[in-house]
Amino acid sequence: MLRLLVSVLCLSSWMCVAAIAASTEVSANAKVVAAGAGVTELILALDAGSQLVAIDASSEAPADLSLTTLGYHRALSAEGIFALQPSVLIGTAEMGPKTTIDRVRAAGVNVVQLPIPTNYLSLLSNIDALGRFLSSETQAQQLKTKLDIDFAQLQQKQQQVAPAAPKVLFMLMMPERPARVGGKGSAGDVIINLAGGKNAVDFEGYKSVSQEGILALDADVIIVSVRDETPMDAKQLLLQQMPLLQHAKAVLQGSVYPINSHALIGGLGISSLQAANELAEQLIDLN
Repeated sequence: MLRLLVSVLCLSSWMCVAAIAASTEVSANAKVVAAGAGVTELILALDAGSQLVAIDASSEAPADLSLTTLGYHRALSAEGIFALQPSVLIGTAEMGPKTTIDRVRAAGVNVVQLPIPTNYLSLLSNIDALGRFLSSETQAQQLKTKLDIDFAQLQQKQQQVAPAAPKVLFMLMMPERPARVGGKGSAGDVIINLAGGKNAVDFEGYKSVSQEGILALDADVIIVSVRDETPMDAKQLLLQQMPLLQHAKAVLQGSVYPINSHALIGGLGISSLQAANELAEQLIDLN
């Protein structure tokens, strides 16, 4: 499964990266707006944070950069972007709405939309493209070398986990919204597969599942998306919304783990690989 995730890279994504690579490089004093947690973390990892003037609400950045925070990357406001007078807006194909992107582009702002990375190769392609665009080729090579080491370690862990393939349930929990379970193709599913686990559900995308239905799944592990500001641990958050799950196998054996919500935004990214490595270690401990 992991080799398949690594080797498959669609032609449309390749064409998109090639187009970005051919774009005019930005100057060192360019004013960059980053939209999407995965894109922002790549820019920071390329030591290009000094070019940032704003990030979207899904992103994180060091406080000392004093960046403006715009709306969510799928619901950007053209006026908010114009007020910053940026030279470039960088995001993924998820960035929107289209009307805002069209207005920003028409106003002369260089708009870069990276393909959403769905596997390790497409993540590396995005790093190469951003490295060239931001004149950070050296930093891009250093970052890829580091990630290659992390990915190799993840492959080794996956080989330890895969024979048992524990059933893992991913729960997306957001304030004042019903909890949802991540099925095939969801961000949580990608991380589960990278870690060597087996998704406890077979449906596609995200669905609401009753507490009784979750108990019936008999998952070995439950991973719960949490925000940094969440004042409780994953188990507390889970049981607060779904008290019947106190009888779930994963809860009883202490196999409820948090995953930072930022690792789930914008496709496979640095945080996603870190989350998969952590989950693989936790799955190994189950054996």
